[in-house]
Amino acid sequence: MEFDFISLLTRSEWVLRIVVAAICGCLIGYERSSRNKEAGIRTHAIIALGAALIMVVSKYGFQDMGEFDSSRVAAQIVSGVGFLGAGIIFVRHGTVSGLTTAAGMWATSGVGMCIGSGLYDVGVLISILIIGLQALFHNKHFLRVTQSSQSICLEVLCQENVVKDIQNTFKKNGVVIHSMKIENLMEEIMHIDLEITGGKEFKEEKLLQDMMDKTYIKMFSYS
Repeated sequence: MEFDFISLLTRSEWVLRIVVAAICGCLIGYERSSRNKEAGIRTHAIIALGAALIMVVSKYGFQDMGEFDSSRVAAQIVSGVGFLGAGIIFVRHGTVSGLTTAAGMWATSGVGMCIGSGLYDVGVLISILIIGLQALFHNKHFLRVTQSSQSICLEVLCQENVVKDIQNTFKKNGVVIHSMKIENLMEEIMHIDLEITGGKEFKEEKLLQDMMDKTYIKMFSYS
């Protein structure tokens, strides 16, 4: 009877690890979801939960065998989550998106592995660090420091002096255009990709408002 009680406590500890990992994944996913990123709360929670589960199985699921290497199963988590992360990285018109979210998913699997192996303090602290870094570097000041340029995609009606008007609007808002790529989608619509850098006077809200006031703009994407 004593053996069964101890066994129950041990298994409860394993379940607790998985639950704590899932909670940490939810917190990391919430930060991503709040920014309308591709992978949100459910994805990160399942990644952390799954990583913790695999760690528990890897450490304790083969104890009835004489000799076993507990790291062999756990090592596959890294490559497996890397495959998932690759699925949310997109390249559109020369612009790459999803890299930060994919890296966050990979780091979340590490959190799950920590907690699954019993390193609660490390897993929780790393979760807080990941969330803090994501929030900190989404701050406008740090975005200007860490990003050499930003991308803007436009779909506009083909009208006289459209490109010149766009250039003047950007210049008025303290924006420097480094490159401009123009592609005709249809007879009446052009797709324009721009790489820009905002100066000290650059205000994102003012630029967005000025651009949306233009009647010739059909689509405006800023990243």
